[in-house]
Amino acid sequence: MKQLLELLGFIALVQGALGLLNEFTHWHVGLVQRLGFLDGYGVYAGVALIVLAIALFALAGSRRSG
Repeated sequence: MKQLLELLGFIALVQGALGLLNEFTHWHVGLVQRLGFLDGYGVYAGVALIVLAIALFALAGSRRSG
């Protein structure tokens, strides 16, 4: 379970960073820019994904590895 949370946290962190990169540099990378309903909310979605990643890493850190 801990490894799954870490994997999901890593994916959320990467997608959030790519979403912010897309908003500020207009590179067409990441999942955030491909979802039509997030048009105009790319910065918010990127920040939300990074916050989610931090929460997932904190949750994974509180779990026992057994």
